[in-house]
Amino acid sequence: MSKTIIVQYKDDTIKRLEKIEKGDWVDLYAAENVVVTENEVTLIPLGVAMKLPEGYEAHLAPRSSTYKNFKIIQANSVGVIDNSYCGPNDWWCFPAISLNGSRIIHKGDKICQFRIMEKQPDLDFIEGKMDSPDRGGFGSTGTN
Repeated sequence: MSKTIIVQYKDDTIKRLEKIEKGDWVDLYAAENVVVTENEVTLIPLGVAMKLPEGYEAHLAPRSSTYKNFKIIQANSVGVIDNSYCGPNDWWCFPAISLNGSRIIHKGDKICQFRIMEKQPDLDFIEGKMDSPDRGGFGSTGTN
């Protein structure tokens, strides 16, 4: 079942969104030229604000080629944008850090991607002991 996302673009020069052909993510582009300074967080404007479907949130992540092409990483690893972040000034940004000198990101550079996910359902927590077999503790999978 298709979901509708209302998108506000910063101006007419911003590339319009479309789902990528192979995969479930949507590419996002830098909306202006930005200098990402080494070891400092820089917000790269993406030129979009969105109203997500009720009950959904967006997960924003770097593309697999972002570090290779631009030598930057996402400052908060994965961004989570809930559907209440949808006002006329709630512009999406990509928080970036350069680990190796200053980098110039140009307007139109394909910099990150997002997908929408259903929000976590209401949870109830009860206290108890774990009685399932141990798997070996943190970091134990695939050590052989």
